[in-house]
Amino acid sequence: MMHCVMLDGYTMDPGDLSWGPLEELAELTVYDRTPPEQTAERIGTAELVLTNKTVLDRAVFEACPGIRYVGVTATGYNVVDLAAAKEHGVVVTNVPAYSTEAVAQHVFALLLELTDHVGLHSDSVRAGKWQSAPDFCYWEAPMMELFGKTFGIVGYGRIGQAAARRAEAFGMEVLVSSSHQIRETEHIHAAPLERVLAESHVLSLHCPLTEERRGFIDRKTIGKMRDGVLLINTARGPLIDEPALYEALCSGKVGGAALDVLTEEPPRSGSVLIGAPNCIITPHQSWLPRETRARLMGIVADSLRAFLAGKPIHVVEG
Repeated sequence: MMHCVMLDGYTMDPGDLSWGPLEELAELTVYDRTPPEQTAERIGTAELVLTNKTVLDRAVFEACPGIRYVGVTATGYNVVDLAAAKEHGVVVTNVPAYSTEAVAQHVFALLLELTDHVGLHSDSVRAGKWQSAPDFCYWEAPMMELFGKTFGIVGYGRIGQAAARRAEAFGMEVLVSSSHQIRETEHIHAAPLERVLAESHVLSLHCPLTEERRGFIDRKTIGKMRDGVLLINTARGPLIDEPALYEALCSGKVGGAALDVLTEEPPRSGSVLIGAPNCIITPHQSWLPRETRARLMGIVADSLRAFLAGKPIHVVEG
């Protein structure tokens, strides 16, 4: 039985799942977290490696020539040097589409917090404000009805499509800018990016991080947006020029932002957006429901089983 090392298993399984499906396939060693300087040492002579965010660069492949398979336990695979992996004959796989429903759900959790301020109002009641209110109701911040508003989407993969379905269910008009073919409905329409920016009351990012898209939400694109637009990002942090967004939040050009991702994660050196006005930030948690992680575990096991059978699936090409 081959040896498999999981380098950073804690986020996928902090203790509420079972590693059984993988233990049936290989001699498994699981580390909660692995510091960069210990990566090669912990892999050692193992043939099979699983990683979520632990980086496998050229130096690791050169130090661990026994590696035959790397399973990235996420959709994004930028943590692996694909060129080096290919040179060393290593098969690399990822896990597509496991978190679609959870991330789309989180988009609307963020949006509803921006529009209804549930946490703010709950805190005010706990603080005793309702008991002393002169009226039977009150508000701490203006609320917004989503019905009839325009929900703009940039990027229309599985998550973008799932978000569109939810927006349609809320009675919103959906405009989509994407290179994907878009199946239009009565309320979902393809549009150029310029129109999506100009007409959206809510703009949700679902595009991959490419060099073209890096920092594309900047002063220029924000300037083309509707005054008071609400911005949602559950895709990748570097899609946004954070100082530009901070300025727009301070000026009110952007009425609110809700982000599950930042340019640096964790933000060890801080972020100008932490504490920015009308800005909600969650810690890259949209994929964390137990059901989603259990699905992820199952697909990781399926991919490893397929590799061991000589018929790899979900292979990432370098």
